[in-house]
Amino acid sequence: MAEATKPEAAHGVLTIAIVGRPNVGKSTLFNRLIGKRRAIVGDESGITRDRLYGETDWQGRHLRVVDTGGIIPEDKEFIPAEIFRQARVALDEADAVILVVDGRTELAAPDLELARLLQRTGKPLFLAVNKIDTLAQEADIEDFRRLGIREMLPVSSEQGTGVAELLDAILQEINAEVAGEAEAAEETTEKVQETKVAIIGRPNVGKSTLLNRLTGTARAIVSPIPGTTRDAVDELVERDGHSYRFIDTAGIRRKGKTKLMAEKLSVVMARKHLEAADVALLVIDAVEGVTALDANIAGYAHESGRSLIILVNKWDLAGSGRPDGKKPADRNKFEQEVRDALKFLSYAPVLFISATSGKGMEKVFPVLEQVAAERRKRISTSEMNRFLEMVDFDRASVPASKRVKIYYLTQAAVAPPTFVLFTDRPVKLHFSYERFLENQIRRAFGFLGTPIWIKNRAR
Repeated sequence: MAEATKPEAAHGVLTIAIVGRPNVGKSTLFNRLIGKRRAIVGDESGITRDRLYGETDWQGRHLRVVDTGGIIPEDKEFIPAEIFRQARVALDEADAVILVVDGRTELAAPDLELARLLQRTGKPLFLAVNKIDTLAQEADIEDFRRLGIREMLPVSSEQGTGVAELLDAILQEINAEVAGEAEAAEETTEKVQETKVAIIGRPNVGKSTLLNRLTGTARAIVSPIPGTTRDAVDELVERDGHSYRFIDTAGIRRKGKTKLMAEKLSVVMARKHLEAADVALLVIDAVEGVTALDANIAGYAHESGRSLIILVNKWDLAGSGRPDGKKPADRNKFEQEVRDALKFLSYAPVLFISATSGKGMEKVFPVLEQVAAERRKRISTSEMNRFLEMVDFDRASVPASKRVKIYYLTQAAVAPPTFVLFTDRPVKLHFSYERFLENQIRRAFGFLGTPIWIKNRAR
């Protein structure tokens, strides 16, 4: 597979990293800065694990804000260590860093250690003393000067007070002349059409490993612990003149099985991010086989009009250890299992990969490019009506009482391709009639990987 490259971050876009210990209000500040409920916020500590990106504008400058997982410098557990590594990547990318501390608690040794680590980066550093909701509380923040950070500002991420002053201070620190030259360079850069790609599937099927493999980075936290990804994380990749924004959604579970508040919110947000995407990569575990939950998740994508590619992951491990005892002899048999379980996705291509080893990954980008193009394809009305003349509707297995007289057919929209059928009766098309027409359209015009919507209107 050709190497996926990550675009430069510095063309006039100021990148600000938000760091701090768990549960000090980083995600609330992140949401406040970007003006969206992008990160999950709750009372449980350590909810944010991956780094999240958001964008906003302030005083004519475009800002890229990065929310990181809560850092405890001396914690050696696997997940905290991964969070620390993710935060270090964010620091490397950042033009400025905001250290968030909880103004309602006493200064602790981990705060001092974290401040020392951040000062060694040499990046402009700002201390946001959070949860200062009243003027009376501002007098209590002086103890935080012991952290040795010159720029210290009281803020209330919840109420929004002090946030404007924080942004003003950051912009004053940045060299305006260099930033202006970078912005001018960005304006001359040719815009590339962006395809949003959601990576969906059950927890622990390899979605984060796939994201890392596709982007050529260790972007998302990968671990053997199911449900590691709670927020949706994304990465922009430019490849062969095409721009792809990959979104790794939290593993979707049935709502009855999501006990923690963070997991329940993850289900809602994962579906929201899926609906904002153009193409969904449905990841299926080759070892476990196709499950009912795989079908439910695929149904979300299909019903919302997303284009789909089915990725059978861990194919290098298939044939051993499957809970159902089945051992597919070859790809054809396994693909038939997929087709039987997901009959409504007959239009979706199936690829066999190993995200861990990289085997089969060279096929993903070419198919993704093809499916994205098919999603945006438009057929002229004259072509559609020439096609309509060639279709033998007597072959459609539809009761005579449900048949309609067709006058003409036109494509009304793309993404997904939507066709309007003008007939003699304002009725909902019979399922068999609609399926027959869809199959004929696909046979004539393709539309690989994308659902087709057909609507009926009486002339």
